[in-house]
Amino acid sequence: MVESPATCGSLEEESSNHPPHSKDFHDMWKRACDTAAKCIAEAKEYNKQRWDKTHMEPDIKEGDQVLVLIGKNAVEVKLTEEGPRKHPVFPVSLVKPYFQTEEEKFPSRKKNPTPPDIVEVEDSPVPVSRIITARKIRLNGKDQRQYLVRFKNQTADRDKWLAEDAITDGNLHLRRFRACGRTEQSHL
Repeated sequence: MVESPATCGSLEEESSNHPPHSKDFHDMWKRACDTAAKCIAEAKEYNKQRWDKTHMEPDIKEGDQVLVLIGKNAVEVKLTEEGPRKHPVFPVSLVKPYFQTEEEKFPSRKKNPTPPDIVEVEDSPVPVSRIITARKIRLNGKDQRQYLVRFKNQTADRDKWLAEDAITDGNLHLRRFRACGRTEQSHL
């Protein structure tokens, strides 16, 4: 009796009820099933060897704080923000041990307040020495020209990019800057 021609199950032969070429087909089918089973077994062994060569058991012990352990090799995490977009189950090889922070370990300790940020207060505006160069930038969809300004008695690290209206005595310094640019261009 034949189980199903689509499976590799046992095919029983009935001597005279089958045409002669069915025996050849049966033999071919049996060899194909044997070859497939052999290939699958070899692939399993190869994958096991590769896994065993690189796999390290996680050093998670009973009592360690971890995420929800689903099985021996998987954990489930609670994802925030983009949670619905990602699958919450991960292999244990990606899990790192959880260590409590000092605040969690010792909740009764007083925290030292962080000091306020240091804010530089300029007493009076420093006069401009000269304008070094100009650039055009785009702010809020509009082109704006800015000038690199050097201040009197200051080093180059204190130079600032300022708009024309933010420069004290801007007209005077801009005239000098533009005049220097014309004389340099005429020498080229």
